[in-house]
Order: sequence, then structure tokens, then C-alpha cells
Amino acid sequence: MNLPKDFLEKMRFLLKDEYEGFIASYRENKLQGLRVNTLKISVKDFLKQNVFQLEPIPWVGEGFYYPVEERPGKHPFHEAGLYYIQEPSAMAVGAALDPQPGERVLDLCGAPGGKSTHIAARLNNEGFLLANEIHPARAKILAQNVERMGIKNCVVTNETPEKLAHRFPRYFHRILVDAPCSGEGMFRKDPDACEEWSLENVALCANRQLQILEEAGKMLMPGGRLVYSTCTFSPEENEGVIDQFLKKHPEYSVEAVVSHEGFKPGRKEWIQTDNTSIEKTIRLWPHHLKGEGHYVAVLTKNDGEGPEKIKTIEKSVDRKLLKDYFDFGEAYLNETPEGEYILFGEQLYIIPKEMVRLEKLKVLRPGWHLGAIKKNRFEPSHALALSLKEEDCKFNISFEIGDDLLLAYLKGESLNVEGHKGWNLVHVEGYSLGWGKLADQVLKNHYPKGLRWSGM
Repeated sequence: MNLPKDFLEKMRFLLKDEYEGFIASYRENKLQGLRVNTLKISVKDFLKQNVFQLEPIPWVGEGFYYPVEERPGKHPFHEAGLYYIQEPSAMAVGAALDPQPGERVLDLCGAPGGKSTHIAARLNNEGFLLANEIHPARAKILAQNVERMGIKNCVVTNETPEKLAHRFPRYFHRILVDAPCSGEGMFRKDPDACEEWSLENVALCANRQLQILEEAGKMLMPGGRLVYSTCTFSPEENEGVIDQFLKKHPEYSVEAVVSHEGFKPGRKEWIQTDNTSIEKTIRLWPHHLKGEGHYVAVLTKNDGEGPEKIKTIEKSVDRKLLKDYFDFGEAYLNETPEGEYILFGEQLYIIPKEMVRLEKLKVLRPGWHLGAIKKNRFEPSHALALSLKEEDCKFNISFEIGDDLLLAYLKGESLNVEGHKGWNLVHVEGYSLGWGKLADQVLKNHYPKGLRWSGM
């Protein structure tokens, strides 16, 4: 790995005696991690599956290291959303935010979805998660990961922080700003990041991060928690951003992060500040723990006006238009999902009751996607399948790991199986994968084309 010369000189100056240990960490293999999706399976039950060699990650109870030879991304349980592959240090961020069921939470820079789906699991489908990403292509990936994890209470937007701040003043209990950064902490994981790094880019990132944090602060209610994180070592992008924000906003204070072995404090001397609260922020270093580089600051808003009254969705969809949906539920589900329905074209969603009006917002996913209202029929969505359990459906087809029919299903093939005519929920070991429609003992495959396996 060819680390940038300016980066090496900068880190030598900052780390001094620690520098050689820091550089030695780049000769070690990157660490791999996965986080159990507790919306679908408990940690205890996942470990009983004994699928991979796992080692607990100390700072997050649902997180585990796995060895490099394992391939959890090519396993049916991954398609079923039982876990999310996530860098171990990054899991510390969701733990620091510590969202509670029933709260309103914003992930302002959400793609690709590791931290958003972590938040959603902690919310346990209670409350409201707004997951936003400013880049359209990355926002689509975020929406796909929200779907795979079976999340019901999440809205995905593709907006600027400024526009969201105008729509959601002092609205959220907790906000995460996992800010776009120079990526120094990911050099070992992603060597291509080295090519994009420069001292000029560090300065540009720091300015942008402060602007994003400024807009995020407008959306936090008094008493709320805001977590700022990056995957860089740069003091300008870490302690420097927090110090500048605190100088401008005395209503905010730094809250201590729950510490674990290897967590190190923020370095106020690196930005020449007298603010000792900077030392309550934390740095995760690859030469001090088993993970990549991260920075985490937890801020609390101590006073200010309460949340403004925000206009929510005024009128739900006329239930007469949803006859085919209710007919589908009567025929195939043990209980038809109810809530505030909204139609995006022919696509039917249940929106979180805390969601504001959607006009003039770029919304990729306004809530729980149920399916499409077609002419004289309802077609259930993949998102609905992944959010249901075996006991939710009248007709189910389940395969075991290693079954050739399971592989054929994931490849998108039609299957010869016995069962009930009509829509069947397809499972692996009892965990939902998608839909199939059975007629004359032939299961027409409704696993999405873009997700189908090939070359296996």
C-alpha cells in the first residue's frame, strides 16, 4: 500500500512515539465484521445457527468479527437480512447514538446503510427513522439495505441538509451525522481512498462537515443527542469541527462516550484549544484495537425552544381504492398490515405516523413498502416479504441450507414444489427470502431480478 507522503509526515508529527505502531497496523489484514439484525433474529438464536466462526466485538453486543476466509456476503442468511456486514469500528457509532424505541431519529448522511440499519434495529420498528443521502445513486443503495433488513418505520430521502433543516426544525430526539470525510481511517480497508487523499481535500472536507453539522443542529430538539462521526484521523475534520461548532453554539455540550479497551480520547492539543470537553470525544485507532480508524463525538442540546408543530400527512388513501390489497391480505396473510396508507403511483406504502408532508422532498421510500395496486389485483413487494415472519402468512415454503431448490430459488428459477395455490412466502430455515406464486405445483419465482445469484 502506497500511503501519501504528506499523510505520513502529518501522522509522524501528530503521533510521535506511537507512529511506528500506527504504521505497522497497515501491514496487518483488515478486520471483517457483521452485525446481527435483531429485527429478525436474536443474537442468541443467530449464534445457535453456528454458520460462521465468530468473535464478539467488545463495544457492541450484536457485533462480531469473522475470519477473512468466511464469505457471509454469499450466504442465504445474508439475503434474508439476518445480518449486515459492517466494519467493526463503525458499529461504535450506532452504540453511541443509543436510539430508544419510539423516538424520532435522523441519519443525515446515511448511505450505504450500515448505521441507518443499526439505528432501525435499536428502534425495533417503533418510532420514526429518517435516513437521508444527498447522492442519488448512494441513496438507492441505502433504500435497498433498508428493505433487506425488513425495516418498517423508515423513510429514505435524497435531500440536502439545508432543505431537511427547513422542514424538520427541532424535531428529532437523536441525530447522526456520519460526515463525508477524507477517509484516512479506511486506507487499510480501501486502498483506493489513498489516491483521492490530499491536504487540500482535508481542508475542503472540514468546511463541508461544519456546514452539515450546523444544519443538523437546527433539527435537534432540546435535550436531544447528536452524534458526529468520521472515518478519518485528521484533527481538522474531527476535534477542529467540534470545537468550532461548540464555540458558536453554547447550548451544546460534549457528553462522555461509554469507553472500552482501546478507545482513546480526543486530542485538544492537536487543535490548540482550551476546551477540555474535547477529551470526552473518542478516537478509535487501528494500532490500539481490532478495527479501522474512527472518531465519535456525542453532543447534547441543553436548552432552546421546543419542536415546532409540523404538518403531517393530512389524508390517508381512500380504503375503497385498496380493495385488492385487502383481498390479498384476507387470502394470504393471517393479519393484514394496517396504518397510514399512501400511494406513490401504483405503489402502496404505510408511512410512519410521525412523518411530515412529503411535498417538495425527494423521497425514495416513504415508509413500509407493501406492494403495487395493479388492475384488478395486488402484487406484494419484496420489502413486504422480508418484513414478514412464517407465522404471518397462511402459505409458506421453507428450504434448508444446502438444498438445491434454495439455490435455484435465489437464481430466479421456477421450482417444482408441492403447496397451496397462490402466493407463498419462501423461507430459508424459517427466515423469509421473498415471494413465489404457485400454480399446478410450479412455483413462479418472484425473487427480484437485480438480486438473483449467478455463477454459483
